[in-house]
Amino acid sequence: HFLRDRQREPGPAGRSQNGPGNHKNRQRRDAVTGKMYYAIVATLMVIFPWASVLVDRFVMHNADDLLLIIGKWFVFWAVGLRLFLAGLRQSTHPEFTARHIFEFKTDEPLPVIRELGFANLSIGLVAIVSLFQRAWLLPAAPAGAVFYGLAGVMHVTHEKRNRVENVAMYTDLYASMVLLLTVYAAVRH
Repeated sequence: HFLRDRQREPGPAGRSQNGPGNHKNRQRRDAVTGKMYYAIVATLMVIFPWASVLVDRFVMHNADDLLLIIGKWFVFWAVGLRLFLAGLRQSTHPEFTARHIFEFKTDEPLPVIRELGFANLSIGLVAIVSLFQRAWLLPAAPAGAVFYGLAGVMHVTHEKRNRVENVAMYTDLYASMVLLLTVYAAVRH
């Protein structure tokens, strides 16, 4: 397996990359990665969707039902870009999800996390296209609501959640509720 082989490669001056100096580098890298995770989640799940709703409603004077406007932007940002970016990360670098969210210690779950990445890429792509093809909003919103809702419930049932998993749990449940309101608004019209 290429990950295990990479970990065994000697570092500079023949030292193993798993030596004591690498532990501090890994901790620093993990701290930066964790901060980036929080920034991306806050931006794509809260800041950009609500800013887009405000601009669409009050600057662009969109007279559509407010729930549909909220849904349009939450589907685009929270389902589309969020899941697409997560899918890219999970399919190319599944280690972050494995180590920091689920706290797996081995490489065994990495193929499954890669496949989760492929699913996230797929759902994310449909949601991104929904911004340009309004008919795709109704399929994308319930897919996102189910995904986030089930993921949130899974996090709730995990008793020993870390901070990253708590953030994932809260934002998953929040996104699911907003997306369910979107489905309600879309079906109502």
